[in-house]
Amino acid sequence: MAKLAKTQMYVAGEWLIPSTGEYFESFNPYTGKPWMLVARGGVEDAHRAVEAAHNAFENSEWREMTPSARGQLLRQFGDLIGDNAERLAKIEVQDNGKLYSEMSLQTRYTPQWYHYFGGLADKIEGAVLPLDKSETFAFTRHEPLGVCVAILPWNSPLFLTGFKLAPALAAGNTVVIKPSEYTSASTLEFVKLAEQAGVPKGVINVVTGFGKEVGEALITHPKVAKVAFTGGSVSGRHVYSRAAESLKRVSLELGGKSPNIVFDDANIENAVKGVISGIFAATGQTCIAGSRLLVQESIHDEFVDKLVKFARTAKMGNPMSVDTQVGPVTTHPQYEKVLSYLEIARAEGVECVLGGSKAERPECGDGWFVEPTIYTGVKNTMRIAQEEVFGPVLSVIPFKDEEDAITIGNDVVYGLAAGIWTESMRRALHVSQHLQAGTVWVNLYRAFSYMAPFGGYKQSGLGREGGQEAIREYLQTKTTWISTSDTVPNPFVMR
Repeated sequence: MAKLAKTQMYVAGEWLIPSTGEYFESFNPYTGKPWMLVARGGVEDAHRAVEAAHNAFENSEWREMTPSARGQLLRQFGDLIGDNAERLAKIEVQDNGKLYSEMSLQTRYTPQWYHYFGGLADKIEGAVLPLDKSETFAFTRHEPLGVCVAILPWNSPLFLTGFKLAPALAAGNTVVIKPSEYTSASTLEFVKLAEQAGVPKGVINVVTGFGKEVGEALITHPKVAKVAFTGGSVSGRHVYSRAAESLKRVSLELGGKSPNIVFDDANIENAVKGVISGIFAATGQTCIAGSRLLVQESIHDEFVDKLVKFARTAKMGNPMSVDTQVGPVTTHPQYEKVLSYLEIARAEGVECVLGGSKAERPECGDGWFVEPTIYTGVKNTMRIAQEEVFGPVLSVIPFKDEEDAITIGNDVVYGLAAGIWTESMRRALHVSQHLQAGTVWVNLYRAFSYMAPFGGYKQSGLGREGGQEAIREYLQTKTTWISTSDTVPNPFVMR
């Protein structure tokens, strides 16, 4: 067996071995075998990274860089990402098992986040305030927070890094990135491009390791001003709780159990494709997965028949192959979790009309594959309808009319996204207005843009990523008052 390569961590512009001296295996989900050894950082490494980021924030090279120069630097960084998009995509496929066709699309699109926020860097404007006080002048300015920690998930590492890193840097902050322990390789390769672009030392740092060791130390460090986290709701609540102890700013992009709602006036062929995109693309491993399919009763049977027929054609296998449509589950614990939900669904008495088991096709080899699965006869109160599976598992729930669809759609603790399929503009506007979700798609699903805010309602998170709202998450407002009077009035009376 060939010797596995070892990674290092990137702190203060230097590549370092972990203080623990320990490494852990990173697995290729398609083969089920380790392909790299990742540095197991510890508390000392986390603290070193925060100190490096803090020093860089205080250093004149970064702090006194003009917003225009900062924007130009971000655009240069984006160009380098674009130049290396295919190479970065291949690393991600090895690390997380998602389709090369999707990962390459993401890495080719990722530069736009750095171009967009680079363009916003010199458009962060304060205001002169109209006051009700005579002989006073006041204005606001928006300033960076300081050291920001970005904690990333394993499903789309580089794409989701851009959601956090681009606005944070555009606003003038420094950043410590903690990638998922399951998918660290692409982030470590990516940060080399920041160095090449000329990002000053310490402005971006990457510490690899486990949440209870590295993540905890980063969240609780007194010099960290903000934590931006994407991941599961349980972990998100823990991050929120620990960050609150020192009143850190927090943004959380958490789980979802999104309703994809098909009305009887929908274009059926398009809706079938939209439902497939919402649940089986990315093997269902997206926070916005349309894992609850709500179908109007009058078309339920017809729609399910067409959906199952289309889903049966999905090709599984090597995620590097251009014709593969469903890849493996990224991590072995997640694979076991998805299989456990198949057992839960069985026990709840639903009808399995497709899949319902692990995939044992020859083309799946020894990878962690689950058959695309569709359940009918699902009630919205069931665990399979209420809990996030994060895999290729779809629950079909019938509804009567618009109000019934809205009630069922909102009857869950999550509120990240929703889909609506209808030819009626009135219906689209009415239902989208009443759905409790941060993003609502009408006659499409799973679309993103750096120009559009993204985030959740309810337990799907706090804050927004994307669009001009995102940069505000990394700024704080200062108000400055100036007296134009020649005298100071009674000092014992508030002005």
